[in-house]
Amino acid sequence: MSLNGKVALVTGAARGIGRGIALRLARDGADLALVDVRPEGIDAVANEISEIGCKVTTFVADVSDRRQVFAAVDHAASALGGFDIIVNNAGIALVGPIADVTPEQIEKLWAINVNGVLWGIQAAVAMFRQNGTRGKIINASSIAGHDGFAMLGPYSASKFAVRALTQAAAKEYAADGITVNAYCPGVVGTDMWVEIDKRFAELTGAAEGETYEKFVGGIALGRAETPDDVAGFVSYLAGPDADYMTGQAGLIDGGLVYR
Repeated sequence: MSLNGKVALVTGAARGIGRGIALRLARDGADLALVDVRPEGIDAVANEISEIGCKVTTFVADVSDRRQVFAAVDHAASALGGFDIIVNNAGIALVGPIADVTPEQIEKLWAINVNGVLWGIQAAVAMFRQNGTRGKIINASSIAGHDGFAMLGPYSASKFAVRALTQAAAKEYAADGITVNAYCPGVVGTDMWVEIDKRFAELTGAAEGETYEKFVGGIALGRAETPDDVAGFVSYLAGPDADYMTGQAGLIDGGLVYR
């Protein structure tokens, strides 16, 4: 699938799934704007994309801050000469009993996982309309956006919210030729899942690695997911083969949650 001539912005691009998505979009021909709250690591990803032969720019931003998200989109369009695709990938996890969640924890979780997607949608639509572009908006949900998981209640709620935003935005912006979809990964072998597993160990007394292996054991395809597995689906959503798909939140989890 060719994304030649397209400009894509990926949030949370310095590592994990975001890095995998950025590299795959570059391999498929897109020029990339890499956005992350941490400057550490983002230059390394940019160097990898430059080696592929695509143009790349970086921007440090906190997606919970609306002004910073709009600034990131403006930078991408200015630096790369256009704007066609946004991947609202940045997110955090929160593991623990519902009864123990603090106001500070829920505010931070919601600000990043939900508000960050909302600001990304707003900024992308504004740029698409300014440029007259029939753009693509792609949001990070999760298997936890289809099935609420114990000890992941607020996190699950945030990912259900992303699905709702995806559906509503798809309906609102279809007349502009803008498609809005989400991807729903499962158990991906990234730093986030290392932290999730450690937290489950603290809460349940399980050995480190035990919770991760338990979840992986329930995957029909028999292995943990990789960022490349997710990135392949995101590239499909970003490309012309998905032009008639909107408002969907596709499960890409190896067969763990079924809908």
